[in-house]
Amino acid sequence: MIETRIQGFVKPGFEPVSEAFAGNFERLGEVGAACCIYREGRVVVDLQGGVATPAESNPYAADTLQMVMSSTKGVVAVAAHMLAQEGNLDFDAPVVEYWPEFGAEGKKDIPVRWLFSHRAGLPAIDRRLTIEDVFAWTPVVDGLAAQRPLWEPNSAHGYHVGTYGWLAGEVIRRIVGVSVGEFVARRIAEPLKLDLWIGLPEAMEPRVAPMVAPPPPAPGTPVDIFTARLLDPSTLLHKAFVNPPLPAPVFNQRAFHAAEIPAANGITNARSLARMYAACIGEVDGVRLLQPKTVEAATRVQSAGEDLVLGYETRYATGFQLSFPFRPMAGQGSFGHYGMGGSVGFADPGRGIAFGYVMNQMLPSGGVDPRTRSLVDALLGCL
Repeated sequence: MIETRIQGFVKPGFEPVSEAFAGNFERLGEVGAACCIYREGRVVVDLQGGVATPAESNPYAADTLQMVMSSTKGVVAVAAHMLAQEGNLDFDAPVVEYWPEFGAEGKKDIPVRWLFSHRAGLPAIDRRLTIEDVFAWTPVVDGLAAQRPLWEPNSAHGYHVGTYGWLAGEVIRRIVGVSVGEFVARRIAEPLKLDLWIGLPEAMEPRVAPMVAPPPPAPGTPVDIFTARLLDPSTLLHKAFVNPPLPAPVFNQRAFHAAEIPAANGITNARSLARMYAACIGEVDGVRLLQPKTVEAATRVQSAGEDLVLGYETRYATGFQLSFPFRPMAGQGSFGHYGMGGSVGFADPGRGIAFGYVMNQMLPSGGVDPRTRSLVDALLGCL
C-alpha cells in the first residue's frame, strides 16, 4: 500500500515498485526521492516522496530538482554519441584532431575513445587548482592538456572521477563551438522537454533539494573500500578528488550548481533521466536520440576488470557504465550511469525499460545501494 507521503502514478501490474519505494522510507533511511520508469516509450511508474529538506516539511514533489553527481556522465555520453551518429565525432580519431593542445607530454596519439572509457591515465592533475578554477572551466582544461598521464594510456583503466567531464566536455565544445551544457540544453533537454541542466539557471535554484551527507557508520562497521581509498592520500582516488578539487561542502552552493562540471553537477529529476534514456532506445513523443546501430556501438565493452582508481571491478562502454557488481542496474545489457550517493539513470534495450532514480540522502558509494536494488528487483519481478 502506498504511504500518504508517496505521490505519483503506477500503472497496474507495477504496484511492487511502489511498495519497494515506500519500503525505502520505512527501512532504508530515505529522506526525499523520486523514481520514474518507462517501458516501450511510455511511463509506467512516476513516484515522489518524503521531504526536500530534512529539517523542514516541504514535500519532495514532482517538480523538485536534484543534483545527480556522476549520473551526469551518462548525459555527456549521450551527447557525444549523438555527435558521432551525425558524423561530427570519431571516437577513434586522436584527441588532438579536435583539441590540438592536448598533445603535450606524449598524449598526441591518445584517441577520443580512451577519454570516454577511463583509459587515458588522467584521473587527476599535478598542477594545483582551486575551486574557483573548477568553476571557470579553462584552468582545468589547460591543466589536463599539459598533464602527463599517471599510467601508460590504454594499459589499464581507472575511473576519471571529475576529469572525465572536462575531457569529454572540451572535445564536445571544440566540435560544436558551445559548451557541453548548452549543447545538452539545445539538443537533449529542449526536444524532450526535460528538466535537465549542466550549469543551472539561477531561476531554477529554489527548486533544488540539497544533498544530505551519508550518515556515519555504526561503531565497529568496517570502512567500505571507496571511503578507505578516498581517505588514503597515496591513492589515485584521493588525488582525483583533491585536484581538481570536488569538496563535499560546495555541493549545495549556488556557485557549484551554476558552473559546468559535466562529470558531477548535472541537476535534473527522475522523470527526465528516465525519459532521456527511453529516447536512447526508442521513440518518445516523436523524439529518438540514438539509433539502434549507435546504441550497439555505444554499449560495447571498452574497459573491464580491476579499476586502478576505485580498487574494485568496474565495466565501462564508451562513456556509459555497464552492469558490474557494485553498479548492477538491471543486469547484463543495461547501460547508463550511477552517481555518488545513490542516483542512477539507465536503459535496458532488451527489456525495453528506462529507469531514473534521484534522492537527497546520500549513502556510502562502496557497495550496492539497497534502495535502487530494491526498486530494480521489484521492477524485474513485474516484467
